[in-house]
Amino acid sequence: MTICPCCGVKFAGDLSQGCFECGARSVGEPLPKPEHELPSYGRSLLLVVIGALLVLVFLVQVIVAFVHKVPFSFSFWSLMIAAETAAWRLKWISIPLAFLVLLGSRKIYRSILEDPARFCGLRQARRGLLASSVVCMLIAGLIGISIPARLRNRQLAIDAAYAAHVHRLDRGFIEYVIRYKTLPSETSDLLKRLPDPDGSLAEAIREVGPLGPNSYKPSGADLAALPNQKPRTLRGAVIRNASVDSSIDDTLTPGVAFTNYEMRLPGPDKIPGTDDDLVVRDGLITKAAEAGPGIIGSTASTSAAKP
Repeated sequence: MTICPCCGVKFAGDLSQGCFECGARSVGEPLPKPEHELPSYGRSLLLVVIGALLVLVFLVQVIVAFVHKVPFSFSFWSLMIAAETAAWRLKWISIPLAFLVLLGSRKIYRSILEDPARFCGLRQARRGLLASSVVCMLIAGLIGISIPARLRNRQLAIDAAYAAHVHRLDRGFIEYVIRYKTLPSETSDLLKRLPDPDGSLAEAIREVGPLGPNSYKPSGADLAALPNQKPRTLRGAVIRNASVDSSIDDTLTPGVAFTNYEMRLPGPDKIPGTDDDLVVRDGLITKAAEAGPGIIGSTASTSAAKP
């Protein structure tokens, strides 16, 4: 079986008679192989270039992160922070690519070791493979040591966002007291009777999670200090305009005015009545285990009240 070097067609016969497909003919016998062949630098040079590129990319990212860091400092920890930032920036692209390059570089290095007479530059190839390995391990190590700190920062960000929603809810209570001189009987009354043009109040009520039974209790009556006096009917509480909806009426209603509140919110698990619940007393956020006795009660009493 003969293969034509011009068109690649396989046919039976001698090429000196010509290829039946393209008509190419051989002009003589094939040249013999040379007695001495110079060793190739190609594979070792490829390893050197790969290792140098990985080192260069990582150093450029470190320099960029270091320059953008404020305040600018040449301390050791500033360099470490810049290196960690560079490693996290390269994690999705450089880490998979670096490990694939590392595996390919090992195969190339083994081929050089198996045939040293054909390939030269073993020392340079070893240095290139070492550079690739160091960059891969350095990126993985910097990411590994910074994972706990990033997890803590992420949790702090989640807690801060949750606290922001709680404070927005507390501001809603304050606005309700300013307008109606008392606290609402339920948290849903905030949306019914207060304007919410930007939707932040509705978002705060939604993000704090579902409230369990008896999770909100207003207290602190203004008239409780005068038990022997008959409460006065507030002026204008009897005569009301029939055309005004009671859900958005700003007039004062007779009775006791509540100015303090206590609210029990579900914790990170979003399940009310557990040990990680939060207790909010007039805008002050504390953990249920540290809140002490209050209007709503402790976790144990809340859990015992459930059927």
